[in-house]
Amino acid sequence: MAVDTPARIAILGAGPIGLEAALYARFLGYDVDIYERGCVADNILRWGHVRMFSPFGMNRSTLGLAALRAQDESYVPPGDDECLTGLDYVDRYLLPLSHTDLLADHLRLGIEVVGVGRPDLLKGEEIGTEDRADSDFRILCRDSAGAEFVAAAEVVIDTTGVFGNPNWAGQGGVPAIGEMMLRDRIEYGVPDVLGSARPQHVGRKTLVIGAGYSAATTVVALAKLAEEAPDTHVTWLVRQTSAAGPLAPIADDRLVGRATLTSEANRLATSGSPQVTFKPRMNLVSVKYDEAASKFHVELAGEVSEKDEFDVIVANVGSRPDTGIYRELQVHQCYATEGPMKLAAVLQETVSGDCLAQTARGPQSLTNPEPDFYILGAKSYGRNPSFLVSIGLEQIRDLFTIIGDRADLDLYKTAIRLLG
Repeated sequence: MAVDTPARIAILGAGPIGLEAALYARFLGYDVDIYERGCVADNILRWGHVRMFSPFGMNRSTLGLAALRAQDESYVPPGDDECLTGLDYVDRYLLPLSHTDLLADHLRLGIEVVGVGRPDLLKGEEIGTEDRADSDFRILCRDSAGAEFVAAAEVVIDTTGVFGNPNWAGQGGVPAIGEMMLRDRIEYGVPDVLGSARPQHVGRKTLVIGAGYSAATTVVALAKLAEEAPDTHVTWLVRQTSAAGPLAPIADDRLVGRATLTSEANRLATSGSPQVTFKPRMNLVSVKYDEAASKFHVELAGEVSEKDEFDVIVANVGSRPDTGIYRELQVHQCYATEGPMKLAAVLQETVSGDCLAQTARGPQSLTNPEPDFYILGAKSYGRNPSFLVSIGLEQIRDLFTIIGDRADLDLYKTAIRLLG
């Protein structure tokens, strides 16, 4: 519903979508608070060594470039065709953007949002009515020292993403026996195998679980490490596999990096390399850790069951949204992805496995039963891993046609004229 300026908008998360949404709001004259429990682009920095498949032109907005050039006439952005690493993306675009006058004073770093509610209403009251918007949101925050305080806003936009909330590695998405106790010992991110994480993997035996691009990135890096140190070994465990291998190739893939990774990962899985053992249609059943030997003891199950031991376990099994933030709000969640139901329903219509085949689904796909509460970015896709920053930028544009009550509002087109 329409919200007039200078209303206060709380944006949760200072990643690319959070920063771009805040920038859009600031250009329109809204007051903005950007809450981030870590630092700017904290989730991206965790995989900063990985090169992005999509070129820079898909991961920046014309509004962002206009703000940066207005701040510093000497600013030179990356080329639109450049495929940056996560770290380059942060250093060359997101961090400078956060330092612009439009955003710098609105960042609330080191502040975790614990929960969002309505001070005068419980979750089950005024069900599905706009009367819930009569009171501002109550936002419970916690700073890095553990002190809690309450903030308020008329609109809340959750862009916290999913990266910091990994799935479990056990059968059926349920934790394997012993996995919960070893959560801090198992690596759920993408380790920098050829860089900072090299000492943890060189000359050791690593179990990689997962069949997506993150797992493939880890396996390919470990195989390169094994070329330098032949006593390095990797076992790759996947639940399902295609005829081509663990990753289904995309015909005429326009993302060169993705196509190259797919080809190399599938080759490694089928090549019979002594350093790479591929185990298709297998699941992790149980895991224990032997402190004295510094070894993981695992039980695997498939057509046959087997036991093995590893020095390191990397579980690249995907992520899910943390829905606890809005547990007391009326958010309709998809039963399959845990993303917002309206958007999840239209995403089910996409049959292509290529994320580039997506388009934005319009303003109404972003609405919830809870008025003035929105979920954007990767979190809006729930467990669906196909999100692109370019789609998130379209979501921002669509969202502010609702907030500003102007169907033709498009600051990105305006910014193109500013850029000349």
